[in-house]
Amino acid sequence: MVPASSDTSFAIVFAVFVVVTVVLVVLVLRFTLQRAAASRDRWLADQEADEGAAGEPAGPVTALVLAGGGTRGATQVGMLQVLTEHGFVPDRIYGSSVGAVNGAAFAGDPTRDGVQRMTEIWRGLTRETVYPQGRLHGPWLYLQQRDSVFVNAGLRQVVEEGIGFERLEDAVIPVEVVATSLTDGRERWFTYGPAVDAVLASSAVPAIFPPVEIGGERFIDGGVVNNVPIRRAIDGGATRIVVLLCGPPVYTPASPRRPVEAMLNALLISIHARFARDLAQLPEGVEVIVCSGSEGGIRDFDDFSTTEALIALGREEASEVVRRYGLGVPVPLGTTAAGGPMPTPGSVDDPGPESAGGSPDDGPPVDGDSPAGVASTQPDPGT
Repeated sequence: MVPASSDTSFAIVFAVFVVVTVVLVVLVLRFTLQRAAASRDRWLADQEADEGAAGEPAGPVTALVLAGGGTRGATQVGMLQVLTEHGFVPDRIYGSSVGAVNGAAFAGDPTRDGVQRMTEIWRGLTRETVYPQGRLHGPWLYLQQRDSVFVNAGLRQVVEEGIGFERLEDAVIPVEVVATSLTDGRERWFTYGPAVDAVLASSAVPAIFPPVEIGGERFIDGGVVNNVPIRRAIDGGATRIVVLLCGPPVYTPASPRRPVEAMLNALLISIHARFARDLAQLPEGVEVIVCSGSEGGIRDFDDFSTTEALIALGREEASEVVRRYGLGVPVPLGTTAAGGPMPTPGSVDDPGPESAGGSPDDGPPVDGDSPAGVASTQPDPGT
C-alpha cells in the first residue's frame, strides 16, 4: 500500500506543478503582450504628437543638379545668383565634375552672400592658377610619361578656398558628388568623407588632371559616366529637380577635321545620350526644370577669359526660367545672408505654377529651338 500511496501523491503534486507552471507562463505572456501593446500605443501617440507639432506633412523634395562643363561652370554661378535672389534653397544637391565644385561650394553656404563669394573666386581664376605650367609647354605636355598633363595642386587650392566645410556630411544642405571608378568603370557616389578629395575626384578630367585615390581606389571625372545626374536625384526621392547645365541643351557635333575631333565628338555624344535617356524615362510626378547655357565663347579647356560673360549669360537664362516657371519672387538683399532668416530647404517664396517634366503654358518645345527651362533636351558638352 505504501508504494501505491507514494505514486498517487507524486502524481497529484506533479499535476499541480504542471498547472501552476502553465498558469504562470500564461500570465507572463499576457503581461508581456500587454506591455508591448502599451508601448506601441505610446509610440504611435508620440508620432501623432510630433506630426501635429510639425503641422502639415513635408512637401515635395526639391533637388538641385549641377552638370559638368569645364570652364563653362561660370554659367552656373550666374544661375545661382538669380536663384538665391529669389529665395530658392533645395533640399539636396547633386554635382558632377565642375558641377561638383560649384555644388559643394553652394551646399556650404546656400545664400546670396555665399554665391557672391563663389563669384569672386571664379572671377579670379586664370590659366596659371588652375593649370600651373611646368618646364614643358605646348604639344610637349601631351608627350610626357605620366597619367595627366597637369597636377591638381591649383585646382585643389581653388576647391579648398570655395568649400567652407571639411566633410561632405557637414554641409548645410546634403550634397553628393559622382566620380568614375578606374577599378570597374562604374559611377561612385560620395555622400560622406573628406569633401575636397571627393570634389577633386569628381572633377579629375581624364588626361588633364591625375586620378584621385580615395580608400585605395582611383577615380576620374564623374562626367564620364554621369554628367547630369538627375537619375540619382530621382532615386533619392526628389519630385522636383532644377538642373543647371553649362551649355546649350542640344549638342550639335561639329564636322571633324582631324581623327581626334571625331573621337571627341563620339565621347560627347555618348555623354549626352545618358541625360537624354534619363529625361525620356522620368517617373510620373517628377518635374524637371532645366537652366541651360549658351554655345561657343570658349576657345580652349583652360580659357577663363569669358568668365564674366558666362556669368551674365547664366543670369539671363535663370531669370527667364524663374519668370516662366514661377520659381519665386525677389528676396531683399541680406534676407538669406548670414545672420538673417533662410527659406526652408526645398521652398521658394510665393511659389507659382511649374512645369512637370516639360514646357510651361507657352506650349511644347520645338527641336533645335527649345525655350529656356525645357526638360526634354540634351546637356552641355564637356565635364
